[in-house]
Amino acid sequence: QGLLVESGGGLVQPGGSLRLSCTASGFDWDLYAIGWFRQAPGKGREGVSGMKINDGSLYYSTSAKGRFTISKDKVKTTVYLQMNNLTHEDTGVYYCAAGGWGVMEATMIMGRAVRPLEYWGEGTQVTVSS
Repeated sequence: QGLLVESGGGLVQPGGSLRLSCTASGFDWDLYAIGWFRQAPGKGREGVSGMKINDGSLYYSTSAKGRFTISKDKVKTTVYLQMNNLTHEDTGVYYCAAGGWGVMEATMIMGRAVRPLEYWGEGTQVTVSS
């Protein structure tokens, strides 16, 4: 059974940075895409960034472009999300998820896909506040 564990969330001031980690186990991650989603209080889930593990294809949401960077460590089977220049609007619970690349892109861009992403982590809280 696949497992995703997020870490790295916390409280940061506006303009600050955080690096989130998502460590995968229990499935062959080379066959998957790993992505980050977030949910702000009172709002729906939003796709932030995703990566196809085997060829490095990337997706960034409009709000993430230029500020966030997704990367991977194949030895640690971990995907990172480096978040810089954080604003209050980045506050929320950040989740990582795994699935096929087409499903990942569709879920991120349209909020839905022909089938759900296969694995989800339990989330890590990011709070941007002065």
